[in-house]
Amino acid sequence: MFDLKAAGFSDPILVSSTDGVGTKLKIAIETGRHDGVGIDLVAMVVNDILVQGAEPLFFLDYFATGKLEVEVAKRVVAGIAEGCRQAGCALIGGETAEMPGMYAAKDYDLAGFAVGAAERGRLLPLDVKPGDALLGLASSGVHSNGFSLVRKVIADNGLDFDSPAPFSTDKPLAEILMQPTRIYIKSCLPLVRDGQIKAMAHITGGGLTENIPRVLPDGTRAVIDAAAWDLPPVFKWLKAAGRISDAEMARAFNCGIGLVLAVDAAQAEAVAARLRAAGEIVHRIGHIEALDDVAAEPFTAMTNMAGAWN
Repeated sequence: MFDLKAAGFSDPILVSSTDGVGTKLKIAIETGRHDGVGIDLVAMVVNDILVQGAEPLFFLDYFATGKLEVEVAKRVVAGIAEGCRQAGCALIGGETAEMPGMYAAKDYDLAGFAVGAAERGRLLPLDVKPGDALLGLASSGVHSNGFSLVRKVIADNGLDFDSPAPFSTDKPLAEILMQPTRIYIKSCLPLVRDGQIKAMAHITGGGLTENIPRVLPDGTRAVIDAAAWDLPPVFKWLKAAGRISDAEMARAFNCGIGLVLAVDAAQAEAVAARLRAAGEIVHRIGHIEALDDVAAEPFTAMTNMAGAWN
C-alpha cells in the first residue's frame, strides 16, 4: 500500500514501468558478480518513469531461479535495495520463484516493476520545439543494453570475462562491463519540478537514434554531434574489436550518454550547471530543428561520427 497524499501529491497522475536486466545477467552468473545487477534492475525501471516527468514512488521485484542459492539472492536483493535508495523510492514487496527444470541450477532472471506519480499537467514531454538544446548526461558504462552483442565480441576475440580489459591496464573486462546503470532521479527531478526540462530520453535499447525521437513532435528531428563528447574506451574497443558500424553503435549502445534532455536553448547553460552541481557529467550534444514536412515522423540525425568515433 502507498499513501499518495502523504507523499505530497494533490492531483497526481500515476506512471508505471516494468523492465529487466537482459543478458548482462549471464556475466553476473558466470563471474559471481551479483552485487550490482539489482541496481541495474531499478535503474532500468525508474529512469523510464523519470523521463515522463514523474517521481518513482515504490518498487517491486521478481527473482526467478532453478535452485535458490540464498547468498546469491541476498546480494541481488541488497543491490535492489541500494538502487531504490539512489532513486528515492520504497521497496515494498517482491516475489521469489524456484522453478527447477525452467532454469538451470545457477541461472536466475530478474524483473522489476515500479509506480511513480506526477502532478496533473506536468507530464513530459512538454512544449518541445525547434531551436531547443539537447544535453547529454554521461552514462556509467554499457548500462544494461547490448550485452548479447558484447558477449559475442568477447567470444569472437578469444577473450573471457576475467581477461584484462584491452583498453584498461588494471581491470578485468567483467569489472568494467558490470558497472551498474546510473540512476538519474535525484539530479534531474528538481529541474523537472522547476519547469526547466522539456523532455528526456532514457538511452536504452535502440540507443541514441531510436530513443530520442520518441519525445519529439512530428515535423522535427534531433541533430546530435558525435564530436561533442569523447566515446568512452569500452565503446571504442567494442566498435573496433567487433567491426561494428557507426550506425549500429548508435543504435545498439548508449555510447557514453545515458540520458538526453531537451531544454530551452537560453537556459541550457544554467541547467547544465545545476546538473553538474548535482554530480552529473553534462555535454551539450545537439539541438532540435524543423523539417520541411511538418507531418513527417521525427528522427535522429548523427553528425561527425566518422571523425569522432574512429
